[in-house]
Amino acid sequence: MKMDPELLNSPAVGLAEEEEADMDDWKLPLAFMKKRHSEKIEGSKALAQSWRMKDRMKTVSVALVLCLNVGVDPPDVVKTSPCARLECWIDPLSMSPQKALETIGANLQKQYENWQPRARYKQSLDPTVDEVKKLCTSLRRNAKEERVLFHYNGHGVPRPTVNGEIWVFNKVAAINPSHPLAQMPLPPSMKNCIQLAACEASELLPMNPDLPADLFTSCLTTPIKIALRWFCMQKSAKLVPGVTLDLIEKIPGRLNDRRTPLGELNWIFTAITDTIAWNVLPRDLFQKLFRQDLLVASLFRNFLLAERIMRSYNCTPVSSPRLPPTYMHAMWQAWDLAVDICLSQLPTIIEEGTAFRHSPFFAEQLTAFEVWLTMGVENRNPPEQLPIVLQVLLSQVHRLRALALLGRFLDLGPWAVSLALSVGIFPYVLKLLQSSARELRPLLVFIWAKILAVDSSCQADLVKDNGHKYFLSVLADSYMPPEHRTMAVFILAVIVNSYTTGQEACLQGNLIANCLEQLSDPHPLLRQWVAICLGRIWQNFDPARWCGVRDSAHEKLYTLLSDPIPEVRCAAVFALGTFVGNSAERTDHSTTIDHNVAMMLAQLINDGSPVVRKELVVALSHLVVQYESNFCTVALQFIEEEKNYSVLSPANTSETGNLTPVRDSPAIPRLRSVNSYTNIRAVTTARNLNKSLQNLNLNEEGGPAAFSPGNLSTSSSASSTLGSPDNDEYILSFETIDKMRRVSSYSSLNSLIGVSFNSVYTQIWRVLLHLAADPFPEVSDLAMRVLNSIAYKATMNARPQRILDSSSLTQSAPPSPTSKGTLIPQSTSAAMVHLTFAFMSSSGSPPIPSSSSLTNEVPKPPVREQPATRPPYTPTQGGQAPHSHQFPRTRKMFDKGPEQAAEDGDDPGGHRNYISPALQTGLCDWSAKYFAQPVMKIPEEHDLESQVRMERQWRFLRNTRVRKQSRSITQRGQCGLEMPSTSDRKLVFHLCLRCMCVRVFSSSFWDWEKGERLDYFYNGNPRYTRITAMEYLNGHDCSLLLTATDDGALRIWKNFADQKNPEMVTAWQGLSDMLPTTRGLARRVSIYLDRSKQGGAGMVVDWEQETGLLMTSGDVRVIRIWDTDRETKVQDIPTGADSCVTSLSTDSQRSLIVAGLGDGSVRVFDRRMGPSECRVMTYREHGAWVVKAHLQKETDGHIISVSVNGDVRFFEARAPDSVNVLQTVKGLTALDIHPQANLFACGSMNQFIAVYNANGDVISNIKYYDGFMGQRIGAISCLAFHPYWPHLAVGSNDYYMSIYSAEKRLR
Repeated sequence: MKMDPELLNSPAVGLAEEEEADMDDWKLPLAFMKKRHSEKIEGSKALAQSWRMKDRMKTVSVALVLCLNVGVDPPDVVKTSPCARLECWIDPLSMSPQKALETIGANLQKQYENWQPRARYKQSLDPTVDEVKKLCTSLRRNAKEERVLFHYNGHGVPRPTVNGEIWVFNKVAAINPSHPLAQMPLPPSMKNCIQLAACEASELLPMNPDLPADLFTSCLTTPIKIALRWFCMQKSAKLVPGVTLDLIEKIPGRLNDRRTPLGELNWIFTAITDTIAWNVLPRDLFQKLFRQDLLVASLFRNFLLAERIMRSYNCTPVSSPRLPPTYMHAMWQAWDLAVDICLSQLPTIIEEGTAFRHSPFFAEQLTAFEVWLTMGVENRNPPEQLPIVLQVLLSQVHRLRALALLGRFLDLGPWAVSLALSVGIFPYVLKLLQSSARELRPLLVFIWAKILAVDSSCQADLVKDNGHKYFLSVLADSYMPPEHRTMAVFILAVIVNSYTTGQEACLQGNLIANCLEQLSDPHPLLRQWVAICLGRIWQNFDPARWCGVRDSAHEKLYTLLSDPIPEVRCAAVFALGTFVGNSAERTDHSTTIDHNVAMMLAQLINDGSPVVRKELVVALSHLVVQYESNFCTVALQFIEEEKNYSVLSPANTSETGNLTPVRDSPAIPRLRSVNSYTNIRAVTTARNLNKSLQNLNLNEEGGPAAFSPGNLSTSSSASSTLGSPDNDEYILSFETIDKMRRVSSYSSLNSLIGVSFNSVYTQIWRVLLHLAADPFPEVSDLAMRVLNSIAYKATMNARPQRILDSSSLTQSAPPSPTSKGTLIPQSTSAAMVHLTFAFMSSSGSPPIPSSSSLTNEVPKPPVREQPATRPPYTPTQGGQAPHSHQFPRTRKMFDKGPEQAAEDGDDPGGHRNYISPALQTGLCDWSAKYFAQPVMKIPEEHDLESQVRMERQWRFLRNTRVRKQSRSITQRGQCGLEMPSTSDRKLVFHLCLRCMCVRVFSSSFWDWEKGERLDYFYNGNPRYTRITAMEYLNGHDCSLLLTATDDGALRIWKNFADQKNPEMVTAWQGLSDMLPTTRGLARRVSIYLDRSKQGGAGMVVDWEQETGLLMTSGDVRVIRIWDTDRETKVQDIPTGADSCVTSLSTDSQRSLIVAGLGDGSVRVFDRRMGPSECRVMTYREHGAWVVKAHLQKETDGHIISVSVNGDVRFFEARAPDSVNVLQTVKGLTALDIHPQANLFACGSMNQFIAVYNANGDVISNIKYYDGFMGQRIGAISCLAFHPYWPHLAVGSNDYYMSIYSAEKRLR
């Protein structure tokens, strides 16, 4: 429920300074708000990884072509005197020309060998055209697909021609692809050619005698030497006394020794030029020039220096590909500072031998990086220092700090990991896995977890370099914190994921035994990933499976099936599913193990978490694939049994629009047909469950065959439940599977299957049938796919099928004059109504979306994962369900009420579900997202400045205001007039919003002040069930709506009243043994027929926000308690009665549960005690059905109960008899007690409402609707008080709902 940020400063929501949010609201836990409820269970979208060079290259050959003609100046160049003479730091005039040429060539080769020692070098000194051609051809041929470096120095020959031809001796040789003399092999395109040149065509090289003549070559091959000389020639060098050009030649150290002054300068220079390039160049160009080839990367780093130095002498080095200007980058100042600090120490180091003080450059850059991490905002440019951080990893002094900062950076998200990989982090952190330093373990494990969470392709590199051994040792180290062992086992789970080499390596590293030792660790995330890792290592890898068998891995995993954390249970199911999913040859031993695992998994059929049940379907599908023939046999027998089973269906109606009860039901008023639409849940999830026979030949004549779900039992063969493999529909419809699930006769199965296998395969098939009817659509979808897979294979093998054109078939509706049914039963005697309230003062509510856009529209059942559309609809004559969105505030005399409109029975959209048993839930990939997302960041709900926190604080302040205002009104003790508003069925008041839910088979949400409907959606329960209870969860904060149906299913919804697509958060089978024969008989039946023990109460619930416990009962003999945080059943409390539970009320402080029953008894249970001792009190003073039993929340609160006879009784929890009795109205149908004020209201079938105080005094009687000569109200079906305001909502059987307030409202 989002709120516009401007509302936070709105005067409409401003509170007095002394008003503060109630601290109790902050302490209340929130139910169903975990990530598994708010996120789709799927992995992150894979980012395009460009860091790994697919075409990494190497320079294998170097041609050094020198055309110096020592002693003779070229004719087109006029040199100054004195002039730059040095070539490769050799003065050619200091020796004979030939010797000078050879010495220069040798020096040039040595300079290049510093950068690429393994290349093949070929010198060509003052060559001819033929020699150059021969050299180039030979090197290109030998290099094959690798690179060749061609170095050309033409200081002794004329300048290149206008056509770009370079000179050698005797003839002109054009090394140009367009020139006819260029005969050597050339690349197919120029995009792979890289060219560097000293200056542009119109420029001359500097002739300063203090500089070498080959200044560009010096920059490329001896960058540190020329950089220091150039620094000393600048005016700023005078600030460093005693440093001369001669002194620079004496700098101690080696370039490759970072502990020496020269080596440290070279290290700093590499880091700075890398940083400049990474920050200036486009990413793809940086990868090509600085990460593809080591020699090319070195030359381009040095080229950046050449640009800086030569631009100071009016020369502009050029390159292809062209680079942006970098000579003015700010990092050059950091280089100048580093050189300055180094040179300032030279005199004392050389003359006095003092120790060299290392540069603070890297420490300062790490500090800058830390500042960026600490102080930066989320939307910011990448840190400039990232390449420097990678260079620091080479230093033992700064490594620990650098790794810590790098980990913090990677924790920012997948984008940060991709950025670090593109810089070149991978080889650095891969090599660090060879370190034995224990202090690096936590950091390296964290960094590698981040990398593998984003790019799992690194698994091969880890195994190749034996990196997996590092993480195996971390996992086996009991002294490591569980968080780090969790990351280690996650890394190992990635290594073995669908990678046989990784599975073999980790199996040899004793991974299975290490994992089994961690199964009982108290850290839930570690348990979860240990199970996932086990499931992955033996997935399609039989040696690991048998290793697990020897270690009893499957038996040890059984303990996790009852883990309090749903994700851990889900991981354990995944591991056991892959354990039985191997496709290797089966032996008797392995088959026995598979059967044992399957029966253990079957115990999770009623797990409270849909993610567990989804994984259960996938696990069982592995078993189905392995034993396909056995399951095909079972499937055929179930199909035969289903044909002979009678079920409640529109096809079995004996009266137009009426449904016939199941089997031998007693004589009761028949329920009016809900609608000709088939299963509502199928519509909600866009699953075509009812057109499964549409394209089949169902009779021998080939004529069109009518279809309805009930006809399945009348067809002449099992082919009635089958579809074509070419058809985009289910083979088994939902109705067919639901009937199979209720089949009671399995005796004939024994003749088809061996006795030893019979129980396992039939039980698993029953489990899958049950899961196919799961209230959570994604679970049932998966189960339907598995069942249809086997059903198709079984029946296709059993008998051939003929396929008809779909256009020749029809789909029939239930026998009725129209194909449209009514949405709400016409028979009010059999209709059960219930209300749930939501209120708030108009001055303190965030704006609720206008419903004007919904006028004259009915929302189409929402399709999961797709935007729901709301097509217009036209009310039909004679309809009964009011769907108009706005009603008058008053009602005319003798008005029959708003006309009811029927909705068109839309055909549910089908999609292709035939059939691949290779199912997945995305659990593992979704779990891996934890490591890809920030884990160090403060969660938004705990960040005091976050939008989420501010909205929550606003809601709690609103709650405080509502409580104070309602308390002041309640204390005045007024009662008042009604405000008729909307139609009725089942009502629930929200805690603080002016929102009210009305529901029978679907939900409407109304603004009770304006009388406007806010939203409307289907609940998704099957057509033969109804909603019998509703509760708001988290009513003080982000509200969720719980609905309970009389088949025992519980559904939780969000976005239910703000015109968004209502979304099912979770659903599960709260009560599993509520049979269809007891459903559909409303409490009204017992009132009208005066048979209190007949019929059922459906499902009743009570919610404890303080503890997160949900109490459920109804047409069963137990009270079942669910822990919504763990999503597991806590305990079953036997009621000890033969009648149904009609009402529940709890008190978390006293751990008491009060239940009203259909036999008139009121029973008190203490849930802290054992099943045989928990019933502490039974009151039998009522002689008829208990309509309501309420336990006051105070420490000494009374138990208040009322029966259909109208006797209200007050009990002390410790006293055996009632302490007070009040006689109210006869034929009582509804009662509610205000939780704050001393009021209770009674509604009667005799068309009036009475409001009493705690002393039994009548405060108000209501018999007529508001208005002049108002019409008498209908028979009361339900009523509900608001939790705080003195407002009463009343629903009656004439489809009107009225709101009554303690204060007269202005019209």
